[in-house]
Amino acid sequence: MTSGGDAQGMNAAVRAIVRAGIHKGAEVFAIREGWQGAIEGGDHIVHLGWSDVSGILNKGGTVIGTARSTEFRTPEGQLKAVENLIARGIDRLIVIGGDGSLTGSRALLLRWPDYVAQLLEQGRISREQAERHPRLFIAGLVGSIDNDMVGTDMTIGTDSAMHRITEAIDAISSTAESHRRTFIVEVMGRRCGYLALMTAIAGGADYTFLPESPPREGWEDRMVEVLGRGRAAGRRDSIIVVAEGAADREGEPITSQRIQQVMKDRTGEEARITILGHVQRGGTPSAYDRWMATACGVEAVDQVLSAKADAEPVLVGVRRDQVCAQPLLKAVEDTTKVADFIASGDYEDAVKARGAGFTRMIDIYRILIETTPTVATSEHAKRIAIMHAGALAPGMNQLARVAVRAGLDRGYHMMAVQGGVPGLVAGEMREVLWSDVEGMANTGGATFGTRRYVPTEGDLYQMARSLEENEIDALLVMGGHHAYATVDIMERERRRYPAFNIPIALLPASIDNNLPAWPMAVGSDTALNTVVDVIDMVRMSASASKRAFVVETMGRGCGFLPLVGGLAAGAEKAYTPEGGITLEELTQDVAALVDSFASGRSFYLTVMGEETSEFYTSDVVAKLFEAEGRGTYSVRQAVIGHMQQGGTPSPFDRINATRLAFMAIANLDSQLSEGRKDYVAAASDEPELMAPLRRVLAGMDWDVQRPREQWWTALRPVFDQLSRRPGQE
Repeated sequence: MTSGGDAQGMNAAVRAIVRAGIHKGAEVFAIREGWQGAIEGGDHIVHLGWSDVSGILNKGGTVIGTARSTEFRTPEGQLKAVENLIARGIDRLIVIGGDGSLTGSRALLLRWPDYVAQLLEQGRISREQAERHPRLFIAGLVGSIDNDMVGTDMTIGTDSAMHRITEAIDAISSTAESHRRTFIVEVMGRRCGYLALMTAIAGGADYTFLPESPPREGWEDRMVEVLGRGRAAGRRDSIIVVAEGAADREGEPITSQRIQQVMKDRTGEEARITILGHVQRGGTPSAYDRWMATACGVEAVDQVLSAKADAEPVLVGVRRDQVCAQPLLKAVEDTTKVADFIASGDYEDAVKARGAGFTRMIDIYRILIETTPTVATSEHAKRIAIMHAGALAPGMNQLARVAVRAGLDRGYHMMAVQGGVPGLVAGEMREVLWSDVEGMANTGGATFGTRRYVPTEGDLYQMARSLEENEIDALLVMGGHHAYATVDIMERERRRYPAFNIPIALLPASIDNNLPAWPMAVGSDTALNTVVDVIDMVRMSASASKRAFVVETMGRGCGFLPLVGGLAAGAEKAYTPEGGITLEELTQDVAALVDSFASGRSFYLTVMGEETSEFYTSDVVAKLFEAEGRGTYSVRQAVIGHMQQGGTPSPFDRINATRLAFMAIANLDSQLSEGRKDYVAAASDEPELMAPLRRVLAGMDWDVQRPREQWWTALRPVFDQLSRRPGQE
C-alpha cells in the first residue's frame, strides 16, 4: 500500500514489489487508498499480475491511490483492517509512506495478535484463519519528498522534488536578473530543511531559512546586508529559499510574507514571492527515484518473505547508494527526536541528528552565500591552481565555482588553468576572483575548458615549468579517466620534476562513472537522467505500433549507464561491457522478444553500452531482433551520444560537486598549513572523503578503464528479477 502524502517514485516501488513478489512465487495484492482501503476492504484490495504494473514507472503519484485515514487511528478501524487482510490471506505487508504511516503500521503490528483473538471470539474469522495468520510482518519504504526520515540517506520522491525546485529557481533567476529583483521561493519541509538547503546550494541562492537552524536575533539586518553586498558586487538578482516550517528562535514562523515585509521596510524593494506548493510532489520521477525505489522495493519483498516469527518491522532505505534495512522503531524514534530538539530550542543537536552530511552542507553553504571572502588575500598568499581534465561532464562548473570560493575564503590566490592538460603544458593560466565564478552553479559545460588528453613524455617538462613560472603551491585536478591518469603520472615523475612535488587533490567528474573509490562521479547523475528522458520519449514514439528499441548509451568500458539507466527506464534487457554478449544469450533474448509481442505487448526495450561487444554492436543486435520478428514488429536503434555530456547539471550533481570541491580545498589547505609537499589525495568514500592516491588507484583496472569493484553491479540481480520471461503475464 501507499499511504499518506504521495511522492514521485512510489509507482517504481509498486512495480518492483509486484514483479519481485511474483518472481519469488508469492501472490501480490494492492490495497487501494492506503489504510482507508484496508478498512473498507472489498474492491479496495485487488490482486495484481505482472502486466498490471506495466507502463507506470515514469508516472508521478501512485496508481494504487493514497489517503490519510482518521478511522485507522481507532481500535474499531484497525480491527476492520485486520479482518479484511486476513480474509485475503494477507499477513505480510509493505507500506510506502511517511513516518506517520509507518508508525501507525507498526502500532497495528503490535496489536495484531489481540485483534486476531478478538475476531476469532466474535466469529468473524475461523480458527484455521487465526492459526494461519498469527502475526503481521511489515517492511516500510519512506515515500516523502521532505527527506525527513533518519536512517536513510534519501527518501522516495526527494530527488524528484529537488529537480522541480531547482528548475523553478533556474527559471526565476533569469527573470529576476532581467529586472534586478529579489525573489522569495517557498519550498516544502515542515520539520525538515533538507529541500531548502540542498536546492539553495544547487540553485546558487543567496539566503535560506531552515526549521533545524533558526537564525539568530537580528537576522533581518544580516539578510539585507548579504543581499546588498551581492548587488554591490554586480549581481542583478537575489534568490531567497525558505522552508515552509522555518521559524525564528522565539518560535515565530518566518513566512515568505514576513521576509517580503522585511525587505520592503529595510530596502524599499517589493520582493516577489513564489510558493511552489504541490508542484514539488508532482511530475515525472527522476532517474534516481526510479532506480532507488525499485531496488528498495525488491529488498522489501525479500525482507517480508524471509522474516522470522519474532522479526521486528524494518525500514528499507539507502546508505551511500547501497540498499539497507534497519529496525523501523529506531528510525521513527530518531526522526521524532529532531522535532523534539527543535521544540526545545536545542538547534545544534537538531542539525546533528540529521547526520554529518547535513551539518557539513550547512557549513559549506554559509561560505558560498558570501559575496566576498571572509579572509582578505594578501599579496604573498600561496597559490592554488584548478584544472579540468578529460571529457566534459555536467557539474564541472560547480566544482570550479565552489573550489574558487572555498580557496579564496581561506586566503589563497586561486588560479584557473585554461583548456585542461594542454593548457597547463602551454602555460595558459589566469587568476580568478569571487565574481568570476558567479552564476556558474547551474550551467553545463566547463567554463575553464577541458580536453581528453594524457601528457606525453615531452609534455612533462613544460607542465613543470608552467607550475614553477606561475608559482603554484597546490593543484586541484577535476575530471575523468584522463585526469586520474595525468595525476598518476605527475606523482610518479616527482623525482625528475620537482615542480610536481606539491600537494595535489583529485576529484571525479565523468558521465561514465568509471572511477575508483567514489560511488557517483560528478556528471553521472545528469547523464543517467538524460538516458531515462530519451527512453521515455522513445517509449512514447512507439505507442502507436508494435516496436522494439535498442538504445545505445555512452560509458566506454563501464556499464553503469546502460544497467542503471535500463533499470530506471524499465528495460527488459541491459547489455554491459562487464558481462558482454554471447550468441547463446542473444538466442534466448530473441525468443523472449518474439514471445513478448506474441503475448500482446506493443513495446520492448533493450539498452546496451557503447563498448559492450566488438562484434554484436547495437546496429547488429537491432537487425537480428528485426529479422527474427518476420514482420510482426519493427525494431529501431537509438544512439543517445553526446547528449549525455550536455545539458544543465542535475541537483544531485551540483550538490555532489559542492561537497567534493569544498573537501578538496580543505585537504589542500591542511597540507599547505602543515608544510607537506609529498601528498596526493583523491576523492574516497572513506569518512574523510579524501584518501592517498595510491590507495585509491589500487582499485582501478587500467586495462578496461573501470574500477575492479563497482557498487552498482549489485543492481544486476534486481534488474534480472524484473525482466519479463517468456510466458509470463
